[in-house]
Amino acid sequence: MQVLSRGEIDKKYKWRLEDIIPSDAEWERICHLTSKRGKQIGKFQGKLGERDSILQCLRFDDELSIDLEKLYVYAKMRKDEDCSVDKYVGMVDRIKNLLVDISERSAYIMPELSANSEEFLQELAKDSDFADYSYTLELIVKNKQHTLSTPEEILLAKAGLFSGLFQEAFGMFDNLDIKFNKFTTSNGEKVQLSHGIYGALMQSQIRSDRKKAFDTMFSAYKSMINTIATLYIGNVKKNVFYAQARKFENCLDRATSGEDVSIDVYYRLLDCVNENIPLLHRYLRYRRHALGYTMLHMYDLHVPITGGDSLGVEYDEACKIVKEALLPLGEEYAQLLDKAFSEGWIDVYENKGKRSGAYSWGCYGSHPYVLLNYQKTTHDIFTIAHELGHAMHTYYSNANQPYPKAEYKIFVAEVASTINEALLVRHLLSKAQGEQKKYLLSYLLDMFRTTVFRQTQFAEFEYQAHKMAEEGKPMSAEALCEVYRKLNRKYYVTTGVQNDDFIKYEWARIPHFYNAFYVYKYSTGLISALCIADNILKNGEVAVNDYKKFLKAGGSMSPVEILKLAGVDLTTDKPYEQAMAIFRETLEELERM
Repeated sequence: MQVLSRGEIDKKYKWRLEDIIPSDAEWERICHLTSKRGKQIGKFQGKLGERDSILQCLRFDDELSIDLEKLYVYAKMRKDEDCSVDKYVGMVDRIKNLLVDISERSAYIMPELSANSEEFLQELAKDSDFADYSYTLELIVKNKQHTLSTPEEILLAKAGLFSGLFQEAFGMFDNLDIKFNKFTTSNGEKVQLSHGIYGALMQSQIRSDRKKAFDTMFSAYKSMINTIATLYIGNVKKNVFYAQARKFENCLDRATSGEDVSIDVYYRLLDCVNENIPLLHRYLRYRRHALGYTMLHMYDLHVPITGGDSLGVEYDEACKIVKEALLPLGEEYAQLLDKAFSEGWIDVYENKGKRSGAYSWGCYGSHPYVLLNYQKTTHDIFTIAHELGHAMHTYYSNANQPYPKAEYKIFVAEVASTINEALLVRHLLSKAQGEQKKYLLSYLLDMFRTTVFRQTQFAEFEYQAHKMAEEGKPMSAEALCEVYRKLNRKYYVTTGVQNDDFIKYEWARIPHFYNAFYVYKYSTGLISALCIADNILKNGEVAVNDYKKFLKAGGSMSPVEILKLAGVDLTTDKPYEQAMAIFRETLEELERM
């Protein structure tokens, strides 16, 4: 196994960022013009009690934001191609500085708007000229108590110069600076571990290779645990500062309120998952039995239990499988997938210096993009479907909403992606028999385990870490590792399952923890997706049309209300119970086989 340089990757497997900005020189030109225009944003200061000035200001701010978004997305994705290229590291730093500068200059906007009476703001929200901003104005009314004075808002904006450095530092460490030891596999092959290769080895049928990869991975994080803990603790304390500065009850209150989601949804998820941990334990005991082990270890959780029916195919074949699986979403959706595969939307393979993992991103006015680090595993086929779900959500939202309403909240961001995964696994199961069917049933269970149980475990870790900081309790690498060890024991330790000591360092390699209270949305996303996918498969075109209402709604209303368009109400127990029933029924079918 060897990671190629970017120049060795075929052009057809690279994304085409020129569709955003044609060249680096053009980026420089737009950056210069945007910087000049940004200095004009202050011309509306003191005038935002007047209807016409408010409308002009909001439109000017939109135009500026569209250009800033384009500049940032282009520079950041160029950097993600190879994090060692200083030019793009510098461009990202420059655009971040420009974003902070313009954020400071425009910091008066929210306080001035918020200073208007509720009656006046509600009148504007109903005015047809303000149709693009109706939801924005509704949120301003809702968040009046958390909007500070202009000097205070400017001060918080200035903090943006350094508030993201904890996440940035961890990203540079995790993608470039971390050093993994080499090891020799059971067949004598020398392996230089990387994030992508680790993921592939965790699905190896050879247990000793999995253990070596596991030990090598977590030894590296253990060796740097104090540095990583310092970064994470700094990030948590930053979150506490912002929550207190904006007069929220706590960090979770700030995070959920920022997305217009009731905090009760978070607690409802944790309660439901904790009630069903015995169901997870039942699955783990089945996995141990199916693998033939007397003791199940943490490095045994990803390997297929059927011993070799993995759909490890080349990327082009994987794309065909994904497209066929998503045919229930209609011809229009299929045509968009063809464009994604053939017109430079996707960056496919791992290369030296490339950002690890996968994501979908983009900017208003351009098609969305997908970053992959494709390996020939079933997991990676599902990753294609997952990230294209994000991309199609963005495409439909941008095509049907004005800029102020196009960006959907993170809370619903994982729904479209996991609907694609649910449809893919159902498609594959419909054709499978014997061992392959057992493999896919197992895969569905593992998708549920990693997305609902595992991400909820992560959510509990975040909740406890922030609570420690909010209550003034001492935080350290040792304390964080102990919190994680206990949580892992609660979720995973049952008869015949070992809580390996190295697993207490797992929290240290989760980049999403630097975007606080993000991970629980994977859980609510899969729960919602399973319900919507079942409805699509049972009710066809009617359900697809309802689902497209969800995709097209963007960020035009509360995300919980947007989900209701597709038939899911997360303020009730129904979707959580339905999802757990699917997990239980799938496990029972596998047990019978």
